[in-house]
Amino acid sequence: MSAPVETRWSRLSNFWSDFRQSPVAVAALVVIVSVVLMAVLAPLVAPQDPYNQETLDLFDARLEPGEIGSGGYVHWLGTDAAGRDVYSAILYGLRTSLIVGVLAGTFALVLGAVVGLLAAYYGGRVEALIMRVIDLQLSLPAILLALVLVAMLGQGLPQLVAALVAAQYAYFARTTHGAASAERRKDYIEAALSTPIPARQVLFRHLLPNALPPLIVVATVQVANSIALEATLSFLGLGLPITQPSLGSLISNGFQFLLSGRYWISIYPGIALMLTVVAINLVGDQVRNVLNPRRSR
Repeated sequence: MSAPVETRWSRLSNFWSDFRQSPVAVAALVVIVSVVLMAVLAPLVAPQDPYNQETLDLFDARLEPGEIGSGGYVHWLGTDAAGRDVYSAILYGLRTSLIVGVLAGTFALVLGAVVGLLAAYYGGRVEALIMRVIDLQLSLPAILLALVLVAMLGQGLPQLVAALVAAQYAYFARTTHGAASAERRKDYIEAALSTPIPARQVLFRHLLPNALPPLIVVATVQVANSIALEATLSFLGLGLPITQPSLGSLISNGFQFLLSGRYWISIYPGIALMLTVVAINLVGDQVRNVLNPRRSR
């Protein structure tokens, strides 16, 4: 019984050994872990709850970085127009942005994998119909689809996640279909289909495992894209309501003060957004290299 455990451990060890060959990817992974920890521990490490009206003081509005507010603590990144500590707001905004990114990426992966598997399994007209719909959606910008869907569904976290899932599942469906179709044409699958084996066993025991490596790579990219799309929609006032902190809404709050020299209200949330998205993309790129050894490094 120990052989499978040893095999899994050996695979994980080999994966980490290949992954850490890129110092940039390792540094990006450290950034991601740090961002997640700060977001999870935000209520403990943030000096202020930026969305608790009782803790805000308008006399602290637009304080420069390093100034001491009425609460007696230093606002290292300054405050915004409502007197919110920018550092605290970034931590809480990271929580929301990560939740949106992970939820949207996970649901889009599940939906896209199921659609892609069904298209590859049934083939024929079913496959042609499904893939034409997927191709049509992929020809449109994801941000355009998300804008239309959010405008139809309204503001709120569930509505935003649903819009992002509908705008992004096609990437997973196309990837799953490509990997599953190549496996579907193999002899052992044809032999399995000629026996009374349930369809779900063929789908999830034979086709899906062969599609998982490229799906993992696409998932990392789409989580980063979901975070960026949420920030874009919130910046435009179509994403999350103002009562729910996110990096996009924080950037939007300070945009009007940029020309007056109060750069910190927008710049620091923008830097946090950029670091998060770039770090996830760098990790995803290295994962792709590790899972595809023939790719030039």
